[in-house]
Amino acid sequence: MKVEVWSDIMCPFCYIGKRNYESALTQFADRDHIEIVWKSFQLDPSIPENMEEENVFRYLAQRKGISYEQSVQMHQGVVQTAKNAGLEYNFDKAVVANSFKAHRMIQLAKTKGLGDAAEERLFYAYFTEGKNFGNPEVLTALGKEIGLTETDVQEALTDETYAQKVKEDIREAGSLGVNGVPFFVFDRKYAISGAQPPAAFLQALQQSFAEWQKDSPVVSVQ
Repeated sequence: MKVEVWSDIMCPFCYIGKRNYESALTQFADRDHIEIVWKSFQLDPSIPENMEEENVFRYLAQRKGISYEQSVQMHQGVVQTAKNAGLEYNFDKAVVANSFKAHRMIQLAKTKGLGDAAEERLFYAYFTEGKNFGNPEVLTALGKEIGLTETDVQEALTDETYAQKVKEDIREAGSLGVNGVPFFVFDRKYAISGAQPPAAFLQALQQSFAEWQKDSPVVSVQ
């Protein structure tokens, strides 16, 4: 059964949602029959592709029309939420960047069965390590860490096929009424929006899988 997730790697709640979903999955007896499919989404496509390194506190303050101090306070709350999910967020290191190039690499990684690995590595690179994934050299290094080659990453960044895949995911999100991420869709029947607690994901898995299993019986090989 497919679980599709619309996500942006510069979205703090997307990484938290990923962890909470994974926590639920460890409690789900039929987890071996679940396939996760990552879908691209951009929270702010207006960020310049080659912008100078920008501090996240200043970026959010300007985008939301709030003070720098309010932005810092908001981020501190997110740091605690992330900590509760077992994640370490270092917003003082984080570099705001347009995520389109990173999504292109994720799209290529998906063709090699490395979509989840790409999401995980990019999330960690952004929120914990403070790496600038708008930089092609940084993306290449991260791609090689998960099993892609330099040629793979170059292809992802230059072949318009992968740009189109990103745009298709974003258009599909629009057609489904998705205007925020993370957005989890279970077997195209049930949806969870936001970084919900593991219990909510577990309930969605159990309900959607029970219905999916009626139409797609799982045969056990003895």
